[in-house]
Amino acid sequence: MFDKILIANRGEIAMRINRACHEMGIKTVAIHSTADANAMHVRMADESVCVGPAPASGSYLNIPAIVTACEITGAQAVHPGYGFLSENARFAEIIEEHGLTFIGPKPAHIRLMGDKIEAKKAVKRLGIPVVPGSDGGITNDDEAKSVAASVGYPVLVKASAGGGGRGMKVARNEGELSLALSMARTEAKAAFGDDTVYLEKYLELPRHIEIQVLADRFGKVVHLGERDCSLQRRHQKVWEEAGSPALNAEARDKIGQTVTDALTELGYLGVGTVEFLYENGEFYFIEMNTRLQVEHPVTEMITGLDLVREQLRVAHGGAIGFSQADVTFSGHAIECRINAENSKTFRPSPGLIKDFHVPGGLGVRVDSAAYSGYRIPPYYDSLIGKLIVHGKNRTECLMRLRRCLSEFVIDGIETTIPLFQSLVTEANIIDGDYSIHWLENFLKRTSA
Repeated sequence: MFDKILIANRGEIAMRINRACHEMGIKTVAIHSTADANAMHVRMADESVCVGPAPASGSYLNIPAIVTACEITGAQAVHPGYGFLSENARFAEIIEEHGLTFIGPKPAHIRLMGDKIEAKKAVKRLGIPVVPGSDGGITNDDEAKSVAASVGYPVLVKASAGGGGRGMKVARNEGELSLALSMARTEAKAAFGDDTVYLEKYLELPRHIEIQVLADRFGKVVHLGERDCSLQRRHQKVWEEAGSPALNAEARDKIGQTVTDALTELGYLGVGTVEFLYENGEFYFIEMNTRLQVEHPVTEMITGLDLVREQLRVAHGGAIGFSQADVTFSGHAIECRINAENSKTFRPSPGLIKDFHVPGGLGVRVDSAAYSGYRIPPYYDSLIGKLIVHGKNRTECLMRLRRCLSEFVIDGIETTIPLFQSLVTEANIIDGDYSIHWLENFLKRTSA
């Protein structure tokens, strides 16, 4: 096993990786910006290196500085966490070119799945169902109109290099299509430096279902069940569940087997998540994330597996020590992303946390790097932490979540806790009856 790992991230995910490493006897190196000099992930690591100024472009995205930090500390491997450089294929290549191990998939697979058009073509060849739409990038309005006519309106224009909902526009008829194309291209160019877009059939009431996978160097791939991530705002996940209220064991096993067969043929390595839209009993591939997900704890809660430990083992060349038949699912888990934002306007609320108290008890987990006296910087995403609860069934899980939200104290800044306190009392949430559009409609209704 590795002796020392550099964690190329910050906040709660850096803390999460640090804990797993220390439990395995692995020393850790934290990198940080000048704004994060007093951050908890820096305090908890065995060593730390400042890699640049507060803006992420000069620090957490500063590849030469990160490589230098590895060299001066003697780190043997780099764990990228999620976000920042976690899905940057060139970063993974550079790490390996310097004789280090990138704790993640092969660069070729990161690059393949990072291009939404090529990813869709690849998984279609591998037998994974895809949303009907264009086979490649749309070059002009006439081509877009032809594709839209063949799949039927409404259609979704999507950026090929996109993510996080950027570069996505809906056209409900031909009259809206030209504007949707223009807006998506402009947004994609600004966000990703690539204005290539493609077209897909827009599903009206789908759920967002994703399958967690783990693969080793010996061709073994297992899936760890599904997560339901349908509660979203502007295509950003807010609340995640494992398992999905919409799936039964038969549907889970079928799509899980389809995914593992495909990734076995692909020769995938490490953890990954294949994401689908699910409507009327059918799955449609939308993307694959070649990294650890923000919502991975709900999978850990129902399987009892530590996904970061498994990442480290397979990255070091180890084999998966269990079979698909050994994977069992116990109870239900829900994760709420607690952000430093106004719960109605979602305006960011950086600043000083004056008091911080997390809930506890059976089946309760809080992943956070915050503490009383910590100042939330304005330079990065607004995630304060994740509240994860587990129960023997979904009803118990919801009751536990309601109790935990009432115990959670974060004073000095605004947070999204009030939003979740509202959600746990909604009939549709209690019944598990919602689609990816439900939360947006709820927010419009309650803000009117």
